[in-house]
Amino acid sequence: MVQMTIARWARRGAGPVPAVLALLLALGGLTGCGSSTPLRSERFYRLDPAPLAGPAGTPVPAILLVNDLSARGFLGARQVLFRTRAEPLVTQRYDDLLWEEPPTSALARALVAALRAARVFQFVVVPAERARADFLLGGELERFEHLATEQPPRVAATLHLALVRSADRGSMVSRTYSGEEPLAGSTPDAMVAAFTRLSARLVGEAVRDLQANQARLRPTPP
Repeated sequence: MVQMTIARWARRGAGPVPAVLALLLALGGLTGCGSSTPLRSERFYRLDPAPLAGPAGTPVPAILLVNDLSARGFLGARQVLFRTRAEPLVTQRYDDLLWEEPPTSALARALVAALRAARVFQFVVVPAERARADFLLGGELERFEHLATEQPPRVAATLHLALVRSADRGSMVSRTYSGEEPLAGSTPDAMVAAFTRLSARLVGEAVRDLQANQARLRPTPP
């Protein structure tokens, strides 16, 4: 498993083999002989973009429920996805580079944190809190992948969000957020850092859109 990841990283032109993976390969060679249990070398990364600092205004006197994001295919899983210039229509997965939780869950959590920090709504809740909300925010993660063979290597993401009134499901805001972010190094850690920066930027754009529409966001009278 370690050998496959190192070989893939090198083949994609992503730069030198990370030292930590080289060390794991060496340890695997030392412990593999005579051992019936292979050394597990998966690395689990946490996607946790911090809310970008910005002005916090007067919150809308309403409750916003942020739903979990949807995704199709591999995007709903935890393996880090990549795409190459040679095979642009093929979605591939790193064998032992994984997210701690699916990116859909991490991005929904980031949206909650950013909206609370910006005080866009009086209350921002999640489904587990079972609150009766005035507005619902949901959407779909359409792209979240490492473009390993691009020059420079970078990550790309596309996220569609929609804000609706809970009373009549009337659409208030609907927009697609998309971007790319170059890697600052040639290791998996640098790739995850780029994903984190890009996620923070897209979440920040979504928060600013909701702030710009605050005057229209008033709860429906009972």
